[in-house]
Amino acid sequence: MNSFRLNAICLSPISRLTLPLCASVVLSVAIPAQARGTANGEARIAECIRQAAGGKAWLEKTLWGLRDQEGGWIGAEVRNTNGSHDLGPLQINSWWVPKIAALVGRSQTEVRAWLMHDACFNAGAARWIFLSALRTTGDFWKAVGVYHSPTAWRQRRYAQSVSRHMQRRFGRNIFGAAIVASSRPTGSGRPLGAEAGSSATRVLGFGLVRTPSN
Repeated sequence: MNSFRLNAICLSPISRLTLPLCASVVLSVAIPAQARGTANGEARIAECIRQAAGGKAWLEKTLWGLRDQEGGWIGAEVRNTNGSHDLGPLQINSWWVPKIAALVGRSQTEVRAWLMHDACFNAGAARWIFLSALRTTGDFWKAVGVYHSPTAWRQRRYAQSVSRHMQRRFGRNIFGAAIVASSRPTGSGRPLGAEAGSSATRVLGFGLVRTPSN
């Protein structure tokens, strides 16, 4: 398959999510024909998750939790019962394609292909979806659930499953002693895990979100 030149994305807001180095270079991204679960594909996904996290350990762990839950791969296009498709390594639902296309100023066809075949674009989109939900909800586990569904009971079930995946990969104390992984409100009305050791982080011009500092 032909290579894309992603110089247009370098000029877009999503570049801070997906291509942190493209401010100074124009990248040519080849779309490899990688089979499901190949070593090369998994190594590429791991590198893209690391890049998308931008050095934030808590965010990298979160993206791994989503990946382990979703079980996608480079080139994935999994049809859902409602007619939508889950795309790429972190299984971005095709419902997001028009929104992301509008954000980056490219066609829906291009964005859908990138979500399927470009692991770094896929991981960056996952990061944007999750952090947007975190900004809106102010609750870490609620934001994890929103990544999956707008329905409250589905969100709870999904967040519990992601939590189990994260514990298997990183141990029971996922984020360290300073952060309690719970969505129960504290006496101040703020959720645990969104207050201890937190700092403000700007996300794609959508304003400030409260997130763990490391």
